[in-house]
Amino acid sequence: MNMSFYTGAVGAYQQNQRMNVQANNIANVNNYGFRAERATFHHLMYGNVTGIDEEQLPKGTGTKMVKASVDYESRGYQETGRTFDFAIAGSGFFALFDPSSQEISFTRDGAFMMARFEVPPPEDAEPEIDPDTGEELPLENTVEWRLSDNEGRCVLDPDGNFIVIDPENRQADLNIGVFDYRIYDGMVHADSGRFLPTEKNGDLYLGTGEVKRGYLEMSNVDLAQELVKVIESQRAYSYALKMVQTTDEIEQTINGLPN
Repeated sequence: MNMSFYTGAVGAYQQNQRMNVQANNIANVNNYGFRAERATFHHLMYGNVTGIDEEQLPKGTGTKMVKASVDYESRGYQETGRTFDFAIAGSGFFALFDPSSQEISFTRDGAFMMARFEVPPPEDAEPEIDPDTGEELPLENTVEWRLSDNEGRCVLDPDGNFIVIDPENRQADLNIGVFDYRIYDGMVHADSGRFLPTEKNGDLYLGTGEVKRGYLEMSNVDLAQELVKVIESQRAYSYALKMVQTTDEIEQTINGLPN
């Protein structure tokens, strides 16, 4: 098979992957704290790529999108005046704890809320005795109001503890933790603008960023730049398909030649 067919087919598929990255950026242009991604390509001249049915395509078959690098640059803040809106001036992340999965993730989106949690009694808690009957009363859960994101995760303080809010004094100062890594490259970009660290990021430490109440960090997506990249990807995609079509026509011409 002509090598240009593989080059065009791989190019069309990879440009489609690139457009997915741009589409995700555009969809999150108004989401607070969102970090835009940049498609990173690598040539396949010195390596192979797995094709359809696990087929190893030969060397020199174009380029491949190896990852979507995250742009961690900040693009400003918006004052909201809301009690539970927070932004970080400087580097660092808010830490979120998911009670259902025990997962800790990090985010720059400080649009938090006061959420109600039922805390079960400790295992070594002594049961209460009914003074009239002398019977043991079943232990009940206690209600605790915590600072949380909009999806049931709890915000952590600098010591890694939950931030408990007094419903009668919502304006009280909250000691919100700011955490940071020396290396950002390799962090997994999860949903809702969250990041999951990997071994590559190194050790976690307390960040130097300052928490600003009543502010939210804007998305760093540049809409004009993203639209330009969409146009680039569309044209590259059409050129790659044209290469496949031309190669197919050449093959048909060759196969139709008399012996």
